[in-house]
Amino acid sequence: MAGLKILMMGAGGIGGYYAARLAQAGHELVLTARGDHLKALKTGGLTVDYEGEILHQALPAFSHTELMQKHEPDDFDLIVIALKSTATAPVMDEISDWLENASVPILSLQNGVDNELVIAGVVGEDRVLGGLAVRIGGHITEPGHVFAEGVAQVVMGAWPRQRPDDPRVSLLRRLEALFNAAGIPTTVSENIRYELWRKLVINNGVNPLSALTGLDTRSLTHHPEFRKIVHGMMAETVAASEADDVNLGPEDLAEMFDLISNFNAIKTSMLVDKEKGRPLELDSIAGAVLRRCERLGIEAPYTMTVSALLSHSQG
Repeated sequence: MAGLKILMMGAGGIGGYYAARLAQAGHELVLTARGDHLKALKTGGLTVDYEGEILHQALPAFSHTELMQKHEPDDFDLIVIALKSTATAPVMDEISDWLENASVPILSLQNGVDNELVIAGVVGEDRVLGGLAVRIGGHITEPGHVFAEGVAQVVMGAWPRQRPDDPRVSLLRRLEALFNAAGIPTTVSENIRYELWRKLVINNGVNPLSALTGLDTRSLTHHPEFRKIVHGMMAETVAASEADDVNLGPEDLAEMFDLISNFNAIKTSMLVDKEKGRPLELDSIAGAVLRRCERLGIEAPYTMTVSALLSHSQG
C-alpha cells in the first residue's frame, strides 16, 4: 500500500508523537507549529521520547502563513488537526480561503465534541473525519522535544455519522491499515460521535479538577473525596450527551471511570497548560457539558463548581 503525504497541524505532545511514528513508517509528514517549538523543529528536527524509546525525525515544519505560501491543500492525502481546541476556530478562520476549494479530507484528533462542527463549517461535512487519541498522554518538554506515554490508540470515523455507501469508508479503511502498520493501534467507528462523547466523559472527569488541584489522574481517582468529584463530573457528561442525541448510559460511565482509574498516573493536558501559563481547554471540555445541560434543563453542580473555581484561579 502506497505511503501517505500527511500535514500534521499542531506538532505538540499528541500530534508530534503520531507524526514521528508515521514518518518512521515511511510516510511523508509536514508539520505546523509556532514560536520556539517551530524554530527548534526547523533547526534540530522533532525528537519524541515515547516511554524511553527515542524517535527522531527531521521533518519540514512551517507556520501557517509559510504553509499556505509553500503548499496547496491537495498536495496532501490527509490533513490531521492536533491543535488545542481553543485554536480550532481561529486557525480555521486563518486558513479557510486556502482550504475551501480543495478536496483533501481533514481528520480531527482533538479534545472536545465541537471541533468537527467548526471544521465542517469551512470545508463541509463530506471532508470531515472525526477522531480521538485514546489512552495517551503527551506534552512538549522543551522546544523540539515531546514526551508521550500510553497505548496511544486512535479511533476515527466519518463525521457526524457514517451514511449508507459513504465514500469516506474506503479512505478510513486505508488509514486504519496504514496507521496500524505504523504501530499506532487504530480502529474505525461507524458512530464517531459516540466515541467522542465517551472521551469527553474522561476529559471532563479529570482535566479541570487536575488543573485546579495540581494532581495527576491516578491521584485524583484514588483519593477518597476527589474520586467522588471525578465520578460526579463524568456522570454529568453522560447526562449531557442526550443533547447531541448520543445518549450514553450507566455502562459507559462505569467503563470510562474504570479506564481512567486504572490508566497511568499522567498529568492531564489541562494541568500542563496551566503550569505553562497557556490558555486552558476549559470551554471545549467543561463548557461543552454545561451548555448542553443548560439546553436540557438539568443541573451539573460538580462541573459548574470546578469550572468556576478554575476560571477564578486563572484570574
